[in-house]
Amino acid sequence: MNTTHDHTHDQAHGHAHPHEPRGKDAHDPAHAHHDHDHASTDVGDPGSRRRRKLLFAFGLTVVMMAVEAFGGVLSGSLALLADAGHMMVDALALLLAFVGAWMATKPADARRSYGYGRMEVLIGFVNALSQFVLVGWIIYEAIIRLMHPGAILSGVMFFVAIAGLLVNVFVLRMLHGHAHDDVNLAGASLHVLGDLLGSVAAVLAALAIRWKGWLWADPVLSLLVSLLILNSAWRLLKLSAHILLEGVPDGLDCAEVEKSLRGAHASIRDIHHLHVWQLASGSRMATVHAELEVSADSAPAVIAINEVLRDRFSVQHVTVQIDPAGECLDQAPACGAHGHP
Repeated sequence: MNTTHDHTHDQAHGHAHPHEPRGKDAHDPAHAHHDHDHASTDVGDPGSRRRRKLLFAFGLTVVMMAVEAFGGVLSGSLALLADAGHMMVDALALLLAFVGAWMATKPADARRSYGYGRMEVLIGFVNALSQFVLVGWIIYEAIIRLMHPGAILSGVMFFVAIAGLLVNVFVLRMLHGHAHDDVNLAGASLHVLGDLLGSVAAVLAALAIRWKGWLWADPVLSLLVSLLILNSAWRLLKLSAHILLEGVPDGLDCAEVEKSLRGAHASIRDIHHLHVWQLASGSRMATVHAELEVSADSAPAVIAINEVLRDRFSVQHVTVQIDPAGECLDQAPACGAHGHP
């Protein structure tokens, strides 16, 4: 939701009312409070469709995990066992993604004024960390297999790996198309992508063992896949950590935002103490102090700031504090620091 507050009191402002950052805009020029319709429960709602996809993908992944685990034990293939282990983490990731998406629909309350939207970011962060644990296990098992190779039933390994590959392609297509900053679905998609690569490695290893007798292909290809997973996990970890640390959203320059806001309305003398961050995927927020010309009406300036942040920078929730000329009401050391993130 795009909500703007014009604070004109004589001391630093604070928030004591529940906020929900998503939804339609509702403005009062002087002090726009808002009511929240956090998430629709209608079956046609995109969030509802996303949750159904996650739940279906979870069930399909659990079934395939059991098949691959059985096939890995039967054939003696590390690649299949690693893929089954990865599918187990996939299933947990998909389940957590579903829970996170569901909790994000819960309304704000007195204790959690922004609702539960950030739950999806926490889950994305945990998913990324779990990938590091999985990679460590694969590397350990691969080294053991390289030192002590064992017999592998390549036929069983091949057909189970093909089945796993097809399931992963189907699930990944289901999850495709999420917003680039939706770390909840990004985490789930990352797990499925890693598992798809594991299935490809298992297929190639099965062919190499079948036609060339290369037992080392099973652990070596497992190692290569683990490196690919590690790279993707690191990117997701950085993205989710950046959001949790309330960093400036990607592609947004605070200096450019300040410059745009200074020109938003003729009554604005200065803009300072700007903070822009992201509560969850697609939910940008901002607070800013504005210094106006003496005796200027604050309402037009607040509306102009709101419109610039919404239309040019996709910020949905805005709080504006009006400061007297040359004085910052917050009394914070960095209050007057221009360009402050």
